Amino acid sequence: MATSIFLSQRLFFFFLFSISLLIHESTAYPATASSIVDPSKVKQVSWKPRAFVYQGFLTALECDHLISLAKSELKRSAVADNLSGQSTLSEVRTSSGMFIPKGKDPIVAGIEEKIATWTFLPKDNGEDIQVLRYEHGQKYDPHYDYFADKVNIVRGGHRVATVLMYLSDVEKGGETVFPSAEEPPRRRNVVKEDLSECAKKGVAVKPRRGDALLFFSLLPTAIPDTSSLHAGCPVIEGEKWSATKWIHVDSFDKNVEVGGNCTDQNESCERWAALGECTKNPEYMLGSAELPGYCRRSCKAC
Repeated sequence: MATSIFLSQRLFFFFLFSISLLIHESTAYPATASSIVDPSKVKQVSWKPRAFVYQGFLTALECDHLISLAKSELKRSAVADNLSGQSTLSEVRTSSGMFIPKGKDPIVAGIEEKIATWTFLPKDNGEDIQVLRYEHGQKYDPHYDYFADKVNIVRGGHRVATVLMYLSDVEKGGETVFPSAEEPPRRRNVVKEDLSECAKKGVAVKPRRGDALLFFSLLPTAIPDTSSLHAGCPVIEGEKWSATKWIHVDSFDKNVEVGGNCTDQNESCERWAALGECTKNPEYMLGSAELPGYCRRSCKAC
């Protein structure tokens, strides 16, 4: 019972914090047509993991613009090594891709603003947008978006959420599938005849130009959600273009201090410490000798 109340408090404070961010940003950056979110266009895909599709999230202009920026700079996609954290080529992932810097131009900045508005997560927490192209037979085997190594979580912590935007239709294949997902009852009778065999092995989302898939890799308790395992099915007919925005639990734009520095890396650390988070969430608050936490000062760890 106490745990439920505590989680409810955390969600409430997180909601208030998110609202305050939106109010601040709406004052600094007046709302534009591209930043308006329509909840009626969002459909639930799964609750385990938490996954949702926003139909028509991007306009045709935005889709074409991201593809045009990426075409001349595509390189073979890599994956993060589980031990070193370094990027390495692997047959697990056979697409080609590139990253578009934040705020590169007004269209990219508008897309990032729209993502922040929909997810209630700060723009600073997001990585650069990665644009990917999957040609015939190319795919991405089942994987998690949270990290297994200690290197990558130094900057911004774990990836808490992923926004996958589909920039093109795919004639056949190319679905995003969650093999370990729990399918909602209302989706169990959905006809799957138009899905590839790969997509039939779990809860799947068919790529449709302009749609965006949002799913969370961490539970509300900040523990990695193993049901968020997902894959990009092989493209059977046509070509698949997509754009990914990975969002972390903390700012991806600032450098995290490591070593003997006794500091807090989040303005809410003192309040979280008062709520008992130093003992309830030591991995984030305290960290370790190799990977210092974000609230060492408030937890009186130094």
